Amino acid sequence: MELAHLQVLAAALFSIGLYGVLARRSAVLILMSIELMLNAVNINLIGYAAFVDFGEAQRALGQVLIIFVITIAAAELALAIAIILRLYRNRSSVNVDQIDALRW
Repeated sequence: MELAHLQVLAAALFSIGLYGVLARRSAVLILMSIELMLNAVNINLIGYAAFVDFGEAQRALGQVLIIFVITIAAAELALAIAIILRLYRNRSSVNVDQIDALRW
């Protein structure tokens, strides 16, 4: 396995996620697509941390950065799910085309 394989995988996952964000209307599916794009970035970071000839300190920094991104993504997911559940309770729909006002 080489760095190019991981980059192709990350580009494919990011493209699929971007398509999901642009094409889907459900807020849950858009959120899942955003998470897919974040994981594509993580795969890219893992590839660079593993295959590029860095020193030990830079490799550790890459791994710490990946853990930080995963933690932020989990917090973002929890907050977004809470917002989507609140929208569903108030509007009985998670279609983003029907959610056009910021106030209820």
